[in-house]
Amino acid sequence: MEVDRFFSVFKTAGRGLAAQRKQISIASENIANANTTRTPDGGPYRPKSLSLSVGNRNDFDHALENSLLQMGTTRAQHLAEPTTMDAGGGTQDLGPEAQVVEQERFRYEYDPDHPDADENGMVTYPDVNMVEEMTRMVSANRLYEANLSVIEAEKQIIKRSFEI
Repeated sequence: MEVDRFFSVFKTAGRGLAAQRKQISIASENIANANTTRTPDGGPYRPKSLSLSVGNRNDFDHALENSLLQMGTTRAQHLAEPTTMDAGGGTQDLGPEAQVVEQERFRYEYDPDHPDADENGMVTYPDVNMVEEMTRMVSANRLYEANLSVIEAEKQIIKRSFEI
């Protein structure tokens, strides 16, 4: 068994941890800037969101088939020759890809005394929904904990395999 494949669970869970950490950071930033009407760039703050993609489905199928084939081998000499899956397998890093996306969501309020009011007295605020942002934070926190549980379970599996 390749060492890289042995630790692929850590890589996948690590990418999940990084994605959820980024999600919490973005939700916190959106809440903190919910009333920011002027940024250093000049306009109001643009709410951000995290776009997650799970990668190529063929990679998952490949990893699943590879693990099934390995479970079917029962003789030591079967492990000596790489299977066709091992030859082209590469790393099994199946975690999500995260990308920050700025959104053009604004709300307008009438406040002629505000320093950023336009000639009609309207002020442009970022359209941040506090309930939605808090929900994202709680969900990301739960998913972060789930990824930590995966890492802990894998550590226990490795530890017990050395005891055998």
